[in-house]
Amino acid sequence: MTLTALALFIPACFALNAAPGPNNLLAFANASRLGFWPAVAGGMGRLPAFAAMIALVALGLGAVLAASEMAFRLVAWFGAAYLIWVGWKLWRAPAPQTTQAQDNRLTLLAKRDFLIALGNPKAIAIFTAFFPQFVDFDAPVAGQFVTLGLLFLGLELLAVALYAGAGRLLSRALTPIRLHRLNRGVGGFLIFSGLAMALNPKH
Repeated sequence: MTLTALALFIPACFALNAAPGPNNLLAFANASRLGFWPAVAGGMGRLPAFAAMIALVALGLGAVLAASEMAFRLVAWFGAAYLIWVGWKLWRAPAPQTTQAQDNRLTLLAKRDFLIALGNPKAIAIFTAFFPQFVDFDAPVAGQFVTLGLLFLGLELLAVALYAGAGRLLSRALTPIRLHRLNRGVGGFLIFSGLAMALNPKH
């Protein structure tokens, strides 16, 4: 892998990391409600899921999954169902001042982020189509996937921090009613994303 390839990979990869998808919007909403560090800690739950997907792609299983219509649909339907469930819980959540303490546990935040990432087959599709473009197949591949994977995870953590920081900064302007509306907005987006995945899991 050349320095030129890395120079192209990093900005293109960060554009994928920073896209306003379900995980990033969840980090924003968590930060506006709980603060910067709880949102970052919860957002780190996605890293093991993405690391596993990168490993699958490196082993060639990602391509197999992408080529298997039934396997891909099963993963997509699982991810869709979980997104809809999380979105419904956020939509139905009480106003911030009456939110129960168990909703604030870092383990629950991380688990939620992990399952949303794990249930999204788009990530495997991205890794399958995106990573190989920067791999030199005339050289040992494993080390290159490790390098690209570590860069991806580092940029993903940076994206978590940026969304959490934005959520924390804007939280001062968010009254309890506005926070409640934000939760509903994020919940509605998750439900919409889940329905879109269920209806069209190949995209």
